Amino acid sequence: MGLILEVEGGDDILVPPTNFSMVEDGIFRSGFPQPSHFGFLDTLHLRSVIYLCPEPYPEENLEFVRSRNIRLFQFGIEGKTEPSVSIPKDTIMEALKVLIDVRNHPVLIHCKRGKHRTGCLVGCLRKFQNWCLSSVFEEYQRFAGMKSRIMDMRFIETFDVLCLRQCLYSIIYQYQGYGSNKRRLLYREEKLQKPQITSV
Repeated sequence: MGLILEVEGGDDILVPPTNFSMVEDGIFRSGFPQPSHFGFLDTLHLRSVIYLCPEPYPEENLEFVRSRNIRLFQFGIEGKTEPSVSIPKDTIMEALKVLIDVRNHPVLIHCKRGKHRTGCLVGCLRKFQNWCLSSVFEEYQRFAGMKSRIMDMRFIETFDVLCLRQCLYSIIYQYQGYGSNKRRLLYREEKLQKPQITSV
């Protein structure tokens, strides 16, 4: 996954952060960006960064996001390896709400190495997108490599995306619309029980 881009007509070399990849259009993932990666990140025209570690964001990184009007969303998930330490479901749910809101795109998700915490968030996004579990696990393992964690995959497998869908439907059905078409979408309780929408 070592990608290096050379800028045409110049000597600048753009280096992406470790484990960098595009999840899909407007969503990227990586390990912790260093100042040497900022030139590459500029090419993504980011609107948001989802940072999944509890430690304060370094001053250089803060300056980078501030100077480019990039919104920083921090969800402090401990990077523990002990099986007894569980990933906080509520925190992942809140991060997912930020992640699937297209107003925050393009968005970069990162933790320290772009493997476990980032892999869990992306895995839960894939479940929300109705990916089959084998494909979700394959993607997780591709980034985690030899450091794959059974507890992470178990977390992804048992993560309930129905609650997130219901939350989104309530927002969608109460939305007033915009522009010249102010048609109101009606919110109905039965639509929550039997969701018709499968993707956002």
